[in-house]
Amino acid sequence: MKKRILVSGGAGYIGSHVSVELIEAGYEVVVADNMSNCDTTGIEGVRKITGRTDIPLVEMDFCDAAAVERLFDDYPIDAVIHFAAFKAVGESVAEPIKYYRNNLTSFLNVLDAARNHGGCDVLFSSSATVYGEAEQLPVTERSPRLPATSPYGNTKQICEDMLRDVTASDPSIRGIALRYFNPIGAHPSALIGELPRGVPNNLIPYITQTAIGKRACLSIFGNDYPTEDGTCLRDYIDIVDLAQAHVAAVTRMLEGRMKEGYEIFNIGTGRPVSVSELVTEFERVNGLKLNYRFAERRPGDVTAIWADTALANEELGWRAKRTLAETLASAWAWEKHLAGE
Repeated sequence: MKKRILVSGGAGYIGSHVSVELIEAGYEVVVADNMSNCDTTGIEGVRKITGRTDIPLVEMDFCDAAAVERLFDDYPIDAVIHFAAFKAVGESVAEPIKYYRNNLTSFLNVLDAARNHGGCDVLFSSSATVYGEAEQLPVTERSPRLPATSPYGNTKQICEDMLRDVTASDPSIRGIALRYFNPIGAHPSALIGELPRGVPNNLIPYITQTAIGKRACLSIFGNDYPTEDGTCLRDYIDIVDLAQAHVAAVTRMLEGRMKEGYEIFNIGTGRPVSVSELVTEFERVNGLKLNYRFAERRPGDVTAIWADTALANEELGWRAKRTLAETLASAWAWEKHLAGE
């Protein structure tokens, strides 16, 4: 019998790509989402790519404990991948209470329901933001978690601690936190990709929307950082590579191959790329010229962060495969698909 994976927040950008890879790896998937930051485009794309028109989409809020309990009653769950969270760094600085209430409560409810239903494996969607302004680069899983530079980053640290403590207290729950870096790009089919509501908080949608004419100008936040070209350094990872890391981690849990009840893995490419370099490469790959300007630094942004991925490569048997050029081409193909081109 196929194992069933609950993907919370699964109608969004990362969740939809992970759902595709889970299904293609032979898992059953239940998608649950409150649809606060997405529409049905993602789940419809997942159904088209996989040919599975029967993938359930449960519209619910993970901050509603009773609704989470009902979800676990309705579907026997072998593992949960938890994405349901607010995720804009700048907004979290302006509205910390909103972020703490949503991100912590939703995950607490998942852990509580897992325990109340006899336990299951839990994969938490964490982030490189937990490393803060790292003193040594690249960061490994043993690098210190420095004070978060935003409430968003702090919620990731707190949720990691919640999962660590719950797995230590209850052997029926095993957990993995994947700390990923900067997911970009789209599925090669161009049927799913990043679809922000309103003004994008992430760089690539802003680039593609500027390229297609939805936005007049791309703002690059800060060109006075202590880096070679003055812009921030990030580890940009293809969304399909990232999704496949989730499959590897879930399989590790379900097959009982974990070395401890709680594990952490960095998911990135290990290669730092500056914001300016990314913009230039997008122009080169897609034969375009972008209208962009430099703006003030954005609150909560760190100067540089990139991953040491040796642990994930070795233990998960996973590594990032796609080139930056392939990823940026897929992002542009997705934007053109949205525009009906």
